[in-house]
Amino acid sequence: MTGNEKSSLLELARTASAGAYAPYSGFKVGAAVVDAQGRVHVGCNVENASYGLTSCAERNALAAAMASGVRDLTAILIYVPGQRLFQPCGACRQVMVELMPASASVYSLCDEDENRWTVADLLPQPFVFRAD
Repeated sequence: MTGNEKSSLLELARTASAGAYAPYSGFKVGAAVVDAQGRVHVGCNVENASYGLTSCAERNALAAAMASGVRDLTAILIYVPGQRLFQPCGACRQVMVELMPASASVYSLCDEDENRWTVADLLPQPFVFRAD
């Protein structure tokens, strides 16, 4: 991914984070996922008073891509405002394994830092359903 492409994804993820519904934690996250044709789908986290019903930005962006019929995802960029860098949670990692290739890039950015992994780096031994 070029620097310009990453900058564009970052801006979309930043905008999405501003729309996050996070009245309980104040932890506003935005995500942008891109496919092989360069189409981008965004998501933000949506909290719920029953924390188990909270939906992460990553999963919302992936769901938006799925709802649009996209299946060839190549990268996801996650943005959290502030100075601390965060990795995706375990549930998001498992969903990434399901919906993205193991070699897909996962970028995490904050206002001060950034990191990149592949889906396989983040969840090297995922649960994979096998109907035997």
